[in-house]
Amino acid sequence: MIPSMPRIQRSGLQSLLREVGPVDRIGLEERVAKYTTRSIKKSSKRFALNLAVSMVDLTTLEGKDTPGKIASLCLKALRPHPDPSIPSTAAVCVYPSLVRHAKKHLAGTSVKIASVATAFPSGQAPLRTRLEEVRAAVADGADEIDMVINRGAFLAGEVDLVRDEIAAVREACSSATLKVILETSELETCDNIRAASFLAMSVLREGDFIKTSTGKTSENATLANNQIMLDAIRDFYLDTGTAISMKPAGGIRTSKQAIQFLIAVKETLGDAWLNNSRYRFGASALLNDLLRQILKETTGRYQAPHTFSEASGSY
Repeated sequence: MIPSMPRIQRSGLQSLLREVGPVDRIGLEERVAKYTTRSIKKSSKRFALNLAVSMVDLTTLEGKDTPGKIASLCLKALRPHPDPSIPSTAAVCVYPSLVRHAKKHLAGTSVKIASVATAFPSGQAPLRTRLEEVRAAVADGADEIDMVINRGAFLAGEVDLVRDEIAAVREACSSATLKVILETSELETCDNIRAASFLAMSVLREGDFIKTSTGKTSENATLANNQIMLDAIRDFYLDTGTAISMKPAGGIRTSKQAIQFLIAVKETLGDAWLNNSRYRFGASALLNDLLRQILKETTGRYQAPHTFSEASGSY
């Protein structure tokens, strides 16, 4: 039986691994390989491309970010292309100090304001400092908070500490959506990714997210780590009835990749997760390729890459 929220015991990592069960690595690899063989055409492809645009968290996380750059990013998120059939992106994601500038352009629109917090990307700061950063971002207008877990504590077996910290951040978010970044490349094993997914979900609310990566390490979102987390979301939902959302982040740069990830969602979780309240792409560099492919489907010709404004860094 997959553990529901009340039944996850306060124990060490090895006990948690036993509770949630192992990942079949061979089966996993065979399954995700099949996603790369799927092919969709014409109207189905256009639908998938538009859907992917609507799921992008358009992001800039650079030390040289300015209010002017945030304004440009917000305008692109609201209207990625003059073609009115192309939807807005899901959100704009910025550092906490720039949330108030994003709010000037996005307040009252469908595009959410997201902010990385909790000492992104390392998570290595006192909990008090991390919580203050979350509260400040929410007070300035953030609709969503992307937090990073303490991977060192998790790998050291201090799962109670990690869970309590996620719960504290969840409380600090108040009504804002929380996205919990596992940083899968640092969790070392498939079993650890599954265990960390359950640990986070045990204190999240329906509509909150688990997320693969910060985009700041050598390996980010892959079909494999995405699948491990989708399977965990499915098992958790079947056991508890709580629908947790998913965000792969970093490394997804082409429309072909995005469609493969959407196929994984449909085949694992079904149509109920094929919307931007249940699934997001943390991959701003993806947006221009999606636009290029949409115009190819419309006009029959590829536009030159310089036709589109440069996307900011992905995460």
